[in-house]
Amino acid sequence: MTEENRFKRDIKDHWRVSYNQNGYPHVQQGWILPPERMKEFDPFILMADDWFKRGTFSDHPHRGFQTITYVVDGRLEHIDNHGGHSVLDAGDVQYMNAGWAARHGEEAVDEDLIHTFQLWLNLPQELRTTTTSYQNVYLEDAPVAEVNGGSVRVYSGEVAGVKGPMESLVPITMTEIRLKEGAEYKHVIPENHNGFFYVTAGEIEAGESSVPLAKTDVGLLTYKEDGTDADSELTIRAKTRARLLLYSGVPLKEDYVAHGPFVMSNMDEIRDAMRDFQAGKFGKPAVK
Repeated sequence: MTEENRFKRDIKDHWRVSYNQNGYPHVQQGWILPPERMKEFDPFILMADDWFKRGTFSDHPHRGFQTITYVVDGRLEHIDNHGGHSVLDAGDVQYMNAGWAARHGEEAVDEDLIHTFQLWLNLPQELRTTTTSYQNVYLEDAPVAEVNGGSVRVYSGEVAGVKGPMESLVPITMTEIRLKEGAEYKHVIPENHNGFFYVTAGEIEAGESSVPLAKTDVGLLTYKEDGTDADSELTIRAKTRARLLLYSGVPLKEDYVAHGPFVMSNMDEIRDAMRDFQAGKFGKPAVK
């Protein structure tokens, strides 16, 4: 498909994230993708912007979905009940497939105030019982493509001629886009991907309507629901030097229920997950 014939993306909706001041230890939280609108974000479920101290997200279970955690600042310590342990720094990402029975902790190191973005990515029904797995994608291992007036760091998927190292069970694209003031960049992703971005610095105009957006704004993109994997493009213009994270994926188009730390096909399966955890079927606690 020629560039002239590509589907041109626009901004379907946009909003500015508001924050709750929760006190110690979960200092502040905002919803990048609000849970009450989750059906619009398929295959994504929700995304949180969190500041927290140690003791907020200690040992806890998950089942039926995937998480993608981007470290904005501070040190994030991961512990799981299969012996896994790692510390991630700013710009690092952890992918988790909760699958059938994840039990882990995500903590700030020592006295750090950690700042993270955590995205929940759905699993198709047939993959909800897969084996739990974790993958760290360190900043230096995510390739960078130079583009006109900036750069694109690719964590997942193939974008701008480079392929990211994340091995998600549901293929997605995840990129961090940095642009100089005045730069114009056309971001190319498949036309059938539902997608969104979060502005983390500066001011931009995006889409065919040149919608103005700034730091802590979210842009939900138009897409072709009956499209293919043919290329589409989103035009981004930097009014100031700017930075944003952009995610996209093919909708699963399946019914599901998200309740507490579990995402399943219906409430009966949610109750089964609760009973299994209470019965010890998720294994021992995640502690060092």
